Amino acid sequence: MMSTPLVRIGIVGCGSVMQYPYTRQIRRMLANGMPIRVTRAADLNPRMHATVAQRFGDIPFSTDYRAVVEADDVDLVLVLTAIPAHGPIARAALEAGKHVLVEKTMAATLDEAAELVALARRGPGLLLPAPHVILSPTYQAIWRHVRRGDIGQPLQARAIYGWDGPNWGRWFYEQGGGPLFDLGIYNITSLTGLLGPARRVMAMVGVARPERIVDGEPIQVQSEDTAQVLIDFGNAVYAVVTTGFTMQKYRTPGIEIYGSAGTIQMLGEDWHPDGYELWQNHVGAWKIFGETQHDWPWTDGLRHMVECIQRGERPLITPEHGYHAMEIAVRAKESGRDGEARAVESSFPPLRLELHDEEPMDGHRVHDRVNQGAGLI
Repeated sequence: MMSTPLVRIGIVGCGSVMQYPYTRQIRRMLANGMPIRVTRAADLNPRMHATVAQRFGDIPFSTDYRAVVEADDVDLVLVLTAIPAHGPIARAALEAGKHVLVEKTMAATLDEAAELVALARRGPGLLLPAPHVILSPTYQAIWRHVRRGDIGQPLQARAIYGWDGPNWGRWFYEQGGGPLFDLGIYNITSLTGLLGPARRVMAMVGVARPERIVDGEPIQVQSEDTAQVLIDFGNAVYAVVTTGFTMQKYRTPGIEIYGSAGTIQMLGEDWHPDGYELWQNHVGAWKIFGETQHDWPWTDGLRHMVECIQRGERPLITPEHGYHAMEIAVRAKESGRDGEARAVESSFPPLRLELHDEEPMDGHRVHDRVNQGAGLI
């Protein structure tokens, strides 16, 4: 019997994203017996060497990302830096023949992102862009309901993701940052995965809070910190995304799809789902499906990527989908600045998820209110 090959991981960017979510994910994978090893790391801040050593042992550390992407003992490069550095680092890694997982968005500009997609098509390395929302069991269950026609023809949709905004990292509030790239990209990826490629986008964007305290100092906000985005999927199918560093709390489903014969809505956030609800006109009651994997992590793309490398398969999350979601966000920013609708030129192949005949019903309960125009339970 052939053993599963070891995947050697190099990390570029050792800030909070590496220190907490991805460290937990790597430890979880190791505990599950996955043959992986973190072999190198890089960060502009030399003090991160001690942090890396605490988490992964005394591995080679550098302040130059090229020490990771060009190393012979690295198979997969994790790009966990601030967004402006994503494109150049991912490009260098793909050019070196490495597999690449890059956090959202894959680049700061569409030109950079298009270059990454082209490199991934012709090179040996796989490219997996975040976010990884389509991998959650809840998302895939909703996708199957929509594909089976359980709510009829999808007609409208709504998504939301926002919070008060980070008090660290000036780049969040500089040009190239903002909530559309940091938060709204999750919703855009989710909706396009469920409804297909978008054709057009309009938006209102603005700076609601022109001054922030970031890293203990006052700054002037340069990038839009609030957005309402209208996405046209063709055939009069529209979706709205609400996002911003402008929300304290909210209690509403993260994703809702309204069909001709029903409604389906994801509870919680698409990056942290908490089950879903299904309304079908012929049933006349809400079916509530509890979350089946409460500990599903938004870093699950790393597990998926490693398995794809080991099996010689293409990831379910494609570079084309990542580019398409990013183009929608970029066009939304452009539209918000001049009030004109923007065509979305890119597309992506349909998701390659399994379509089961029937969704498991374990653990669900049916709400006994008949439909009298009632909204959420």
